[in-house]
Amino acid sequence: MRDCLERCLASLAQSMGALEFQVIVVDNASTDGTTDMVREYFPDVQLITNSENVGFARASNQGLRMAEGRYWMLLNPDTEIKANSPNPFQILFSFMEEHPKAGVCGPSLVYPDGSFQHSAFRFPSLAQVYMDLFPVNWRLRESRLNGRSPASWYARGEPFQIDHPLGAALMVRPSAVEQVGRLDEEYFIYAEEVDWCMRFKRAGWQIWCVPSAHIIHHEARSTRQFRDAMFVQLWKSRLTLFRKNYSRAFNAAVGPLIRLGIQRAINEAKRSAARGEIRQEELEKRISAYKEVIQLSYLDEVF
Repeated sequence: MRDCLERCLASLAQSMGALEFQVIVVDNASTDGTTDMVREYFPDVQLITNSENVGFARASNQGLRMAEGRYWMLLNPDTEIKANSPNPFQILFSFMEEHPKAGVCGPSLVYPDGSFQHSAFRFPSLAQVYMDLFPVNWRLRESRLNGRSPASWYARGEPFQIDHPLGAALMVRPSAVEQVGRLDEEYFIYAEEVDWCMRFKRAGWQIWCVPSAHIIHHEARSTRQFRDAMFVQLWKSRLTLFRKNYSRAFNAAVGPLIRLGIQRAINEAKRSAARGEIRQEELEKRISAYKEVIQLSYLDEVF
C-alpha cells in the first residue's frame, strides 16, 4: 500500500493549484515503511499512526476530528489524480457551494486506463443480495436493479442524485456531519459509507454524483484470489447494515437468502476441488469462511 499512497499524495500535490487544502493520513499499523515515506517525502502531511489496525471507520473518524477545511474529503490510498486534468476537488468544492442542501457528493471513478468504473449506487436491496450470490445475466448485474447508475448518466456530465457514492472518494459537508455524527465504528471495513449516507438522507440531506470530477481508482477488476477474512468482513458489515437500517421483515428474508447462496458457493467450491481447480487447503479455507458467514446470518436475525 506504500506505493499506492505515495502515488496518491504526489498527485494531490501536483493537482491542487491555488486551492488551499489540508492532508491527513491515518496509518493503521502498516509494516511496509509507509510512515517513513510520508515523513520524508510529504512533510506537510499530518500523520496519525495507530499501533494496531483499528479499521476504516475508526481511522477515518480520527482524521475527521483533525479536519479544519470548509469541506471534508475521504480518499482511499489507492486513488490518484490524473496529471493535467481539471482539479476534481475544485469541481466538488464548487458543486457543494452551489448546492447547500447537498450533504455528500462523489466524483466519477475511472480505472487507470480511463475506462468506466461504477461509483454511484442505490442502497442495497434483496435483489442486490441475490445477484451477489447467484449467477445472473451481466445486463442485470450492471442494471439499476443491482443498484448501479447507468453509464449514460455519467457520460452526460451533469450531476445526478444518488443514494451513496463509493467510499473510496466522497466529500462531506461538516455541518451535515455535525448533525448525523461521524462514521459508525461498529463497521470495521465495508458498508460504513452506506450506513453514513442513510443517516444523511434520513436527516434530509441530498447526495449527489458529480461526474465531471474524475478520480482514478486502482481497484482490482477481478476477484482473482479468494480472500477468506475479507469475505467474512464484507458479509459481517452487510448484516450489520441490514440490522441497523432495515425492517424486521427484510432481515427475516435476507438471512435464508444468504444461507441458500452460501450453500451454493460451498457446493461449487467442492466441485472445483474435485476438478483439481483449487487445492484442498484452499477449499478448507473457503468452506470455513462460508460457514462463518452462515453463522453470522443467523445471529443478525435476532435483534
